[in-house]
Amino acid sequence: MASDRPNDRFHGRVRGSRRVCAYPGCRETGEFRAPDPLGQAASPNGPGDYQFLCLDHVREFNAGYNWFDGMTMEEIMAAQSPLNVWPSETRAFGANGGVDSPPKWADFKDPLDAISARFRDRMPKERSDGQILTQQDRAALKTLGLAVDADRRALRTAYSVKVRAYHPDKNGGNRSYEKSLQDVIAAYTHLKSSPAFI
Repeated sequence: MASDRPNDRFHGRVRGSRRVCAYPGCRETGEFRAPDPLGQAASPNGPGDYQFLCLDHVREFNAGYNWFDGMTMEEIMAAQSPLNVWPSETRAFGANGGVDSPPKWADFKDPLDAISARFRDRMPKERSDGQILTQQDRAALKTLGLAVDADRRALRTAYSVKVRAYHPDKNGGNRSYEKSLQDVIAAYTHLKSSPAFI
């Protein structure tokens, strides 16, 4: 498929820019955008400020730019992990185009409320308090035998009842419920830190 944009060997070039390079004393055209170290940093509220540099100075900027600056060792390791390809689950492609599995709006992150505001009236209100449950939340509630409107007190009560029922000390040392006990502990651990129950 042909493109109207001419091929450019430099990715990120802003063609036709009339800006002067932001590097002090440089009079070249600033055709390449780079984060402005003196401007506002990028945040969940929007992108940060940019400066425009010539090719030589953007290369110099990139050579000295440290993406990991300010990160802990654990954050750096997580960012470099080959498993860190995308922070959320994507929909599987199916022969029916995914008709049977609509988007999981409960798992959608929209910090600016730019998209979800448009669809808010169409989204199901699953809980009376307006909180949206993820698939993991629903599975954990099912494990504990609770309805979607359960509160933190109900979580603790159901957890206590199930642990007493499945614990080997309450079953004469019978360890056949060990898997069920592990599932109950995992479900409670997940729900007590879930945003819907905080």
